[in-house]
Amino acid sequence: MLKDITIGQYFPGESTVHRLDARVKLIITMLFIVMLFSADGVFSLSAGVIFLIMAYTLTELSPSLITKSLKPVVPVLLITALINIFFFEGNEIFRLGFISVTDGGLINSAFMLVRVTALIVGSSVLTYTTSPIELTNAIEKLLAPLRIFKFPVHELAMMMTIALRFIPTFIEETDKIISAQKARGADFETGSLKERAGAVVPVLVPLFISAFRRAEELALAMECRCYRGGEGRTRMKQMKIRTADTVALVITFVFLACVFAIDRMN
Repeated sequence: MLKDITIGQYFPGESTVHRLDARVKLIITMLFIVMLFSADGVFSLSAGVIFLIMAYTLTELSPSLITKSLKPVVPVLLITALINIFFFEGNEIFRLGFISVTDGGLINSAFMLVRVTALIVGSSVLTYTTSPIELTNAIEKLLAPLRIFKFPVHELAMMMTIALRFIPTFIEETDKIISAQKARGADFETGSLKERAGAVVPVLVPLFISAFRRAEELALAMECRCYRGGEGRTRMKQMKIRTADTVALVITFVFLACVFAIDRMN
């Protein structure tokens, strides 16, 4: 199941979203997050979801990528939504002992579920359509003004990109370790909670060792290539804002304005 997780992966393509400037995609993703968490009603939240569906359709990627990506987090989302039901006030719908379920709890839980799901999918659209190098350059360009405060912009961008790049690698590594432990007779699916937690230790130890080994190898490879950070570095491909980028930004701002307008009218 772990190998089906697609969060953080890049899928090369020639779609409209793939061709957009990485800086624009980052800004659109941030505006989309604002859109999601600013929406207070069903219609305004629906506007954000429609925007996401339009954006994902333009990526020309298979919808199964999203279902694969969401499958591992669905249990966490459902449990969180279930717990949220009991922490919001409203008109009581039914009572089970000391537990009271209200309409406010159900509505807020549904909103939370849609928001977080849309947030995961929206963030995935960014990583699905943007290569790690483009993402690094975009983060570095957008944070460039912080350099006047001696902020290590390049190092931060590099760390974020390496972290994103290695998510699929570690997922694949975890899957291999679990398969190897199962071949040795390890049982991850039965037993008490304590026994299941104990069964995870033989997975975590080699995973941490593998992570440290990869980090050391990466550091060594960068030193061998005389890597010294972003100072004085040049780029083969220069980032340029095109007409399509401007149009995409305008459409995003229009949707954001619609979300605020719909909430204000309600």
